[in-house]
Amino acid sequence: MYRLLIVDDEEIITDALYETFARYMPERLDVCKAYSASEALAWMERSRIDIVLTDIRMPGMNGLELTEQVQAYWPYCRVIFLTGYSDFNYAYQAFQMPNVRYLLKTEGYDKIMAVVEDVMEEIRKSHHMHDLLEKSNEITSKLEQLQQEEYLRSLLQNYNTHMSATVELQKELNRWDLGLQASSPVYVVLGRMNYKDKQERAPIQTSARLIVSSLMEEHIVHVSVPDHYGDMVWIIQPKQAEADSGSSFVRYLEGTLELVQEACMTSLGISVAFAMGGKSCQWGEIPRQYERLRQLHWMKIGDGISMVVRDYDDIIPNQGQRELTRVSNGIEVMSGYLETGRIQQFYEVFEELTNELVQQDVTLERAMETYYNLALSLYSTINRWGLHQDIPDQRRLLHLNEYMCMKDAVQFLFQAADQLVRFKSSNEQERANAVIHSLSTYISEHLEEDLSLVRLAELYHFNPSYLSRFFKQEMGINLSEFIDELRIRRAKELLRNADLMVREVALQVGYEAAHSFTRFFKKVTGMTPQEFRESLMVR
Repeated sequence: MYRLLIVDDEEIITDALYETFARYMPERLDVCKAYSASEALAWMERSRIDIVLTDIRMPGMNGLELTEQVQAYWPYCRVIFLTGYSDFNYAYQAFQMPNVRYLLKTEGYDKIMAVVEDVMEEIRKSHHMHDLLEKSNEITSKLEQLQQEEYLRSLLQNYNTHMSATVELQKELNRWDLGLQASSPVYVVLGRMNYKDKQERAPIQTSARLIVSSLMEEHIVHVSVPDHYGDMVWIIQPKQAEADSGSSFVRYLEGTLELVQEACMTSLGISVAFAMGGKSCQWGEIPRQYERLRQLHWMKIGDGISMVVRDYDDIIPNQGQRELTRVSNGIEVMSGYLETGRIQQFYEVFEELTNELVQQDVTLERAMETYYNLALSLYSTINRWGLHQDIPDQRRLLHLNEYMCMKDAVQFLFQAADQLVRFKSSNEQERANAVIHSLSTYISEHLEEDLSLVRLAELYHFNPSYLSRFFKQEMGINLSEFIDELRIRRAKELLRNADLMVREVALQVGYEAAHSFTRFFKKVTGMTPQEFRESLMVR
């Protein structure tokens, strides 16, 4: 509904027009009336007015002056001048004003009502156009945001983008209103959020951006963008007043990211893992730094745990060559053990090398070098032994990008190593059977002695962890369970001899303290040794 204000110092005309419009379209027009310009302005202060139908010549303030005041209150208000004078000067001035019509009273009520309806239609269309304009502005804003994000993603991936002159780069940064300085280095942070549902990604990313801004805006200038993998990337510069970046700024950034993690967990219920550069980089180095952070995420993150890992891209002179030599020597020794069937020694070296891959302080370069050397060694052995069909997915060894994280890759290395060991051991089953028989006999004949895993491994020259796996593989039972079974069996035999005290039985099955033996016996049989004896007597 629109609101029409009729203004005329002649009361008869004002009242007649008021009654006409009030009866003519009550559902479309809310009609008001005023007998002077001052009374009309009072209406303006009280309520929004859409159309003013006013006499052009009135005592005191005329219609032209009133119109200037009306448009000061309500800029989109339409004015229709109604006068009995065909004075050209008045008409000319009226036509110079925006949103104004000019009518002579002699044109009659029908003409006046028709003009009012035309003006109402103009208002309706203008409102519709206003809505379209708002939608257009919203679409334009979204397009600009998408274009800005695409530009930022190009910074992460396209080396050539950054090789232009600083002046040209600054023009691009200004064009997208990024607030960053092309002449200053940047820090790159990669955040991975543990989404429960992919549909939550966009709102959670928006919330995370707000959290980062609220916690960092006093000290940094930053922009953020989702990358093509669904992770969030921040490009950060310390504010000019905080220009002493270096290690102190890195510590500040790391600590603040920990606060971001807490806020995301508290507010959003999600964990966030961050990888950040340990030092600033030039604009041309952003793609390399971004790729390193992605690899660092891959190495360290795979279980949804909130952590902040820092990329140390510093290599001590000659350190790389020394590490490569050490790893190569280790793999050569490991391969020799496998070839000669010294499986426990093979696993010792293999576990030592693979453990390095998941250590917190291992560098990205060292981890990648170690992994690929190990993978290539296993791959070569598979080919040399003709095991292509037995290990059909061997090619995965040389494709790290097929794993979710380094832990998964290491697990596959173990699977491949175990398959090689099983193949190597298949021709030595008789030797394995002999070892198991000897070990079982020794345990049976020495139940009163130290039968710890470490002691048995020393006696049979095995690695303890390998001995445990080997025994379980051959016997289908854990070594400790096997020893317990023999001790229970022997204890039951000895308890049949009433002349032996429980303490003596305990000593003969390896328990120096009688109460420990009693607790062990009852746990296994459900009876104490004495209760077991008494049950034999009942029979």
